[in-house]
Amino acid sequence: MNTTRFGELEVLCHAPARPTHTAPLLFVHGAYVAAWCWEEHFLPWFAARGWSAYALSLSGHGGSRQREHLDSYSIDDYVRDVAEVAAKLPAAPVLIGHSMGGMVVQKYLEQYDAPATVLMSSVPPQGLMGSAFGLMLKRPALLSDLNAIMAGNDVNIESLREALFHQPVDAADLRRYYMLSQPESHRAIWDISLFNLPHPARMHQAPMLILGASHDALIPADQVHMTAATYGRRAEIFPDMGHGMMLEHGWQDVAARIEAWLVERQL
Repeated sequence: MNTTRFGELEVLCHAPARPTHTAPLLFVHGAYVAAWCWEEHFLPWFAARGWSAYALSLSGHGGSRQREHLDSYSIDDYVRDVAEVAAKLPAAPVLIGHSMGGMVVQKYLEQYDAPATVLMSSVPPQGLMGSAFGLMLKRPALLSDLNAIMAGNDVNIESLREALFHQPVDAADLRRYYMLSQPESHRAIWDISLFNLPHPARMHQAPMLILGASHDALIPADQVHMTAATYGRRAEIFPDMGHGMMLEHGWQDVAARIEAWLVERQL
């Protein structure tokens, strides 16, 4: 792995020993995390198969700029982060966004094109309100703890397990993920809830793969199907997985599906 700087943005990169694909992959993380979530499995896996794989930490996240100003960042700021990194890559990247990162990818397509996009457990174009109401009714304690994490307060580590995982997770890994987690921008959360939702009619029509998880506590499968219906696609739902699709047991199945879909498109 190589950790580099694209301006003031932290970018993790795995370069393949023998490149076999022209389009680089650019992974966009969700709320409360940073580029590290892709480093666990996806970046080395794709690089081993000939892909140049990059993951950025959005402004205020990980090792990127001005973490002290996190709450000032909007979804449009995150889109500019992605555009800044994409412009410096050797070719236009395939964009792979998870959760909030999926919303960033959707908003990116309002201004820029991409050879292909992948949405993983993405916030739907209708925003977070449906998911928030579902949590309020079904898992109010989890919603309360997510709000506490956003404010930078300590919470029960079991809330992280409930939010991200359906399958058992190693206690040491869970503790490490918890220590790497961070608050999220209140402004960005409001943007993806209500105030800055995508306009599908304005978006470039890039090929789009839409994936979800059957036991996702944050973005349930019905929300993933709603995203797919909006874009005239069919969602693919992975069984026995939770929200953290790149970290769950079975992540290889998700990665393999993404690769197969990209190869079908000769990328």
